[in-house]
Amino acid sequence: MGQSLKKFLKIFIPIAFGLFLVWYSYNSTTPEERKEILHYISNASPFWVSISVIIGILSHVSRAIRWNYLLEPMGYKPKIINNIFIVLISYFANLGIPRSGEFLRATALTTYEGVPFEKGFGTIVTERVIDLLMLLMVILVTLILQTDIILSFLEEKGVNLIGAAGILIVGIVGLFMGTYIIRRSKSPFANKLKSFLNGLLDGVLSVFKMKKKWPFIFHTLFIWAAYFGMFWVIKYTVTETIPLSLSELLVGFVFGAFAMSTTNGGIGLYPIAVSAALGIYGISSVSGDAFGWIMWIAQTLMVVIFGTISFIVLPLLNRNR
Repeated sequence: MGQSLKKFLKIFIPIAFGLFLVWYSYNSTTPEERKEILHYISNASPFWVSISVIIGILSHVSRAIRWNYLLEPMGYKPKIINNIFIVLISYFANLGIPRSGEFLRATALTTYEGVPFEKGFGTIVTERVIDLLMLLMVILVTLILQTDIILSFLEEKGVNLIGAAGILIVGIVGLFMGTYIIRRSKSPFANKLKSFLNGLLDGVLSVFKMKKKWPFIFHTLFIWAAYFGMFWVIKYTVTETIPLSLSELLVGFVFGAFAMSTTNGGIGLYPIAVSAALGIYGISSVSGDAFGWIMWIAQTLMVVIFGTISFIVLPLLNRNR
């Protein structure tokens, strides 16, 4: 009963928090503003929304292809079509429970392609590390292009950058100390954990062993260019956001990326974060909210529709496994 309650809470709390943010966003606007936002959403250009969705699908296909570059050094080469379906399923799962998709992705790879869980999961960890590095690069570029505006905004909101950096350093040091203690321990539990970590490390280090480094780099750059591309084209669905420059939209993209990483699929928080970022450049809350909601709805529907199809088709495609 206790385990069932914990599982229920893991699913319920993120969804409840997201719904609360939706409610908060709804109640923080006047009836007239809600009508304007709904008008923008209902009249969003199908052409630009479709372009955004297509770019999003291409990013997932690119991720599925890139995944094999990490698996090949360990002697595995799954079918690309299986990789695509597994990636889409993982994003769909993350809408319910944050980060659950990574475990489901490694499990599905084991089930349908025979890749040991810890090795598959290790490559997924590698991907996440690379994604984090790419996000940091995007943040760095954004800071360089919009330094004065971003720093003044953070100071206005009372964000202590030195304190945040200190917490990050303490966390990294704690992680290294914990790993050192586990490796020195001789207990049965520690031995099992070490075996798992070695498999995980094997997956992580596969990035240094792969032969196709340049294709891997190309797909990495393409994935992040696609992420920004599907965000950028949405500006043409809202009249007030059309004049925004690339560097100004980068700020909104970064805010949205943080919202996506801190909630399950960015529910509720994504439009608020994007609207706050665009507000720095004088975009009204109505237009900012509309931009955020159009982007979120388009990408979420894409993940739900194609994730559901993948859930159905993947087992059928691999009936003999």
